[in-house]
Parts: sequence; structure tokens; C-alpha cells
Amino acid sequence: MSDSVADSLIPYDDIVQEALRAVVGRVLGQVADMGGLPGAHHFYITFKTQAPGVDIPARLIERFPDEMTIVLQNRFWDLRADDERFSVGLSFNQIPSTLTIPFSAITGFHDPAVNFELRFHVADGPEGPDPHDAAENDGESAQPVEDGSNVVAVDFSRKK
Repeated sequence: MSDSVADSLIPYDDIVQEALRAVVGRVLGQVADMGGLPGAHHFYITFKTQAPGVDIPARLIERFPDEMTIVLQNRFWDLRADDERFSVGLSFNQIPSTLTIPFSAITGFHDPAVNFELRFHVADGPEGPDPHDAAENDGESAQPVEDGSNVVAVDFSRKK
């Protein structure tokens, strides 16, 4: 028996990541249609700030040059989602901002109310990104549960 894994000619990892990002889109679309979050649900969404199609204010890119986490909980507005991206209004240091984020830029989605989490593998450079602070968008801050239950991590690394 060999320890090496054959390279697949079917891009399973890309297909799975695309499907899981569609879950995020569907959830955000339902919340937008309902006009707000039901019950205690709230979301932490982490995304690459330099990814193609990301449209956020320059001051946020300066502060978060690689990755940023936003919280959709109490104070957000104009949430819209389509098949490729979502947009939302948030306030940062009392300054209203509109963010447009393609689903392909998302690296993490977490709903602490039900401890549901999706993580997406994103290839970084050889040393990886610099650490960053979480976004400080206005609103109550709840800490995500880190016990790992209901977490779906997608990482199809191959042994070489």
C-alpha cells in the first residue's frame, strides 16, 4: 500500500468550497428577505480585504490589509445578497460604511447562537498573513465559542 494520495482530476476541494460558500449566501439572503436576524442569531464573517471584488473603505483596508472580521448582530442595514456577493451597511467608529464582499473572499463564517461555523482554506504566501485585530464595528460584541463543535473546516491538503 502506498502512502501517497493520487492527484484527482476532479477538483473536489473547489466544488465543496463553492457549495459551502453558497450556504453562507443562502443564509444571508434569507436574513435580508426577513429584514433582520431571527432570535439570538448573529454572524462573524471573516474575509480577505484584498480579494478581487471586495469593495470596502480605504481606511479599513489600511487597518486590515489582509483579513478582517465583521459582526452582523445589532447595528447593520441594507443587507443584500445575490449569487456572487453580499453587501451590508455597518458603522466603524461612528462612521457609516457600505461593504461589498464576494463569497469567494470569505474565509470564515460563524453563528455563535447555534455554534455553527464554516472555515475555508485559502492559500497564503510561504509565510502566511500577518496577524490582525478583529474589526471593531459598532455594536455589542459576543465572543465565539471555540470548542470546535459543529465546525466544518475545508482543507484538502495533499501529502507530497
